[in-house]
Amino acid sequence: MKLFIASDIHGSAKYCRLMLEAFNRENADKLLLLGDILYHGPRNPLPEEYSPKEVAEMLSAVKQNILCVRGNCDSEVDQMVLPFPILSDYSAVFADGVNIYLSHGHKSVPPLGKDCVYVTGHTHVPLNVAVGEYYHLNPGSVSLPKDGTAHGYILYENRKFVFKTLDGEEYDRLDLNEATGATVKRPVVRRKIVRRRK
Repeated sequence: MKLFIASDIHGSAKYCRLMLEAFNRENADKLLLLGDILYHGPRNPLPEEYSPKEVAEMLSAVKQNILCVRGNCDSEVDQMVLPFPILSDYSAVFADGVNIYLSHGHKSVPPLGKDCVYVTGHTHVPLNVAVGEYYHLNPGSVSLPKDGTAHGYILYENRKFVFKTLDGEEYDRLDLNEATGATVKRPVVRRKIVRRRK
């Protein structure tokens, strides 16, 4: 199963369009959205081509492929407009012997163990770190990346999580086929900053 994992669209029609182009290019089976779909939020600037209604319309074309968790900027009104259900604060996918737990990242971390990967959004900064017995990943933001990072996503297939820019350029990865286990004495951060192109 090929999973396309993205977060924090924040109502940007431009970056939603680019994300869907990448989703189609990758020929993924499912689009996993980690929340903050329509509203830009009180602490964020308006993203380029801010149009929540247009974002909802674009996502309706792939609604049967979407699994979505609730972000801190998602509301009941958003659920009335979106053509797919926003699940609770947490969800899970089991693929290739890997427990992939999904959350926006603004709530507490659930109890996790070996062979678990916890994927969140919220910070708008990519993350690839081992924490105790599990891995914590973050694709960054589709529309409003922070700390000089690129607009991006994570592609999962065959126990590999590949971090990519919306242009399809790979910049980091977690290959569980090569990993000897996530157990570490202290967190090991593997994050490469990718500058945004103008």
